[in-house]
Amino acid sequence: STTEKPILLNSIPDAEAFISSAEVAVIGFFQEPQSPEAEQFRLAAGQIPEVPFGLSSGAAVLSHYGASENTVALFRRVDNDRRDLDMNKREVDAEKLTRFVRMNELRLVTEYNPVTAIGVMQSSLQFNLLLITDKMSPKHPERMRKFRAAAELYKGKILFILLDSNLKSNERVLSYFQLKKSQLPALAVFHTPDDEHQVLTVDEISIEHVQDFCNHFLQ
Repeated sequence: STTEKPILLNSIPDAEAFISSAEVAVIGFFQEPQSPEAEQFRLAAGQIPEVPFGLSSGAAVLSHYGASENTVALFRRVDNDRRDLDMNKREVDAEKLTRFVRMNELRLVTEYNPVTAIGVMQSSLQFNLLLITDKMSPKHPERMRKFRAAAELYKGKILFILLDSNLKSNERVLSYFQLKKSQLPALAVFHTPDDEHQVLTVDEISIEHVQDFCNHFLQ
């Protein structure tokens, strides 16, 4: 893309439109757009091409979002949450900024791994639905299409998570739900405050399957 990153956001409507146009959006609030902190922010933006980065130095915009100078805010639509990183408090470079974004970027369907685990655990959503499946399967793209379509229906209620059964780091999760690889794909719904959960092994993923399973558990 030839679009310059980050995008300059000069007004509150600009910033609001920017946030609402993406699943995950990052804004750097800098009174001095040429400061060393802003420069590190630009470097981080270049390292995460799939996440939109915006930069604002307007006093009205900073005030509207209650952001102090040299603050980076990550907005995520899946649970309508916001995470802030204060660049004044400690030495924050592009690498730390990149890690902050990777740890906190939750999407409609978030793939679970050691980095995203932190964002998942800190999500304000109390219900998690896991699709435990083999990403290498030829059926994976179609399964994901249906799982994602179902995720749209539960936005703000349930966090949809993809768990790849091939990852060694995920074997613990399989054993927690008492699943063997031969039983996959499976859906597992989880209520985080009390660890209550339910598992459903399925031949194939369908939107109806997911809806029935979720509604039954929510009730």
